[in-house]
Amino acid sequence: MENSDKTARHPVFAGVEMGIGTWAWGDRYFWGYGQNYNQSDIRDAFSCAVNNGITFFDTAEVYGIGQSETMLGQFCKQVDVPIQVASKCFPFPWRLNRRALHRALKGSLKRLGMDKLDLYQMHFPYPPVNIRTWMSGMAEAVHAGWIGAVGVSNYNRAQTQLAYDALAAEGIPLASNQMEYHLLNRKIEKDGLLQHCLDLGVTVIAYSPLASGMLTGKYSAQNLPGGFRSGRYNHRSLSIIKPLVDLLVKIGADHAGKSAAQVAINWTICKETVPIPGGKSLQQVEQNIGALGWRLTDEEVDRLDQASDRVLKTLGW
Repeated sequence: MENSDKTARHPVFAGVEMGIGTWAWGDRYFWGYGQNYNQSDIRDAFSCAVNNGITFFDTAEVYGIGQSETMLGQFCKQVDVPIQVASKCFPFPWRLNRRALHRALKGSLKRLGMDKLDLYQMHFPYPPVNIRTWMSGMAEAVHAGWIGAVGVSNYNRAQTQLAYDALAAEGIPLASNQMEYHLLNRKIEKDGLLQHCLDLGVTVIAYSPLASGMLTGKYSAQNLPGGFRSGRYNHRSLSIIKPLVDLLVKIGADHAGKSAAQVAINWTICKETVPIPGGKSLQQVEQNIGALGWRLTDEEVDRLDQASDRVLKTLGW
């Protein structure tokens, strides 16, 4: 579907079909950085992405307690092509005003070794500070030349509209809303947020497009994930999810042997979002790249939607 001028994407997303999420970069608690992968692996992943035309990277001050930003900044200095960097401010309860946002932003810029961020996002809509105050701080950062665009993350429809209106009053568009979105979590579709963002020209950045690996076919009722994923994705849920993964595999076979993961990522692109699958290894990024350069048919998207609906209904999600 071709967007009208009213709903055209923000220029920061011009030519961006997919990015790379860097939550796992330096994160020991959730992802086990330093055990199964290290900085060398991440550098290889970064280089592979850039060499294949993926130059949008999403990070945050809390990822790896700052290590993600530090590594990304170092890697950016080692390439000659422009890299688009998006980071996030976490609204800790002790951050009570716009100055706190600016201090957080300057901390991110220092770790990244940059003078300006392409996109700066509020990580969550947590209180006590209201959304209008944060957006006012963001507008000041745009006018000061510290950031090129403003985004939000995990904002519901009403919160997104409030952020959009607050920025519009300052003459600044809301560029994006970063939300969890994949075949096992279609909440933003069902509650109208996705369409609302499209209508406003706000790009939805889809994080965890592979449902933390559950849509890759790597895990099953016989091969359960560990760590923080084990509670939600257990023997029962993975047994119920299997028909959906089987369909991903079947559709992938019809597209010259694309993998389940590549089909799952392509599905999010077909829904007019910008997915940011994780990339902590060369193999992961190579897998991600295979989601580009082709498209699912409308009929295939419908089949995946229906299979997803059945799974989600059985799971009660």
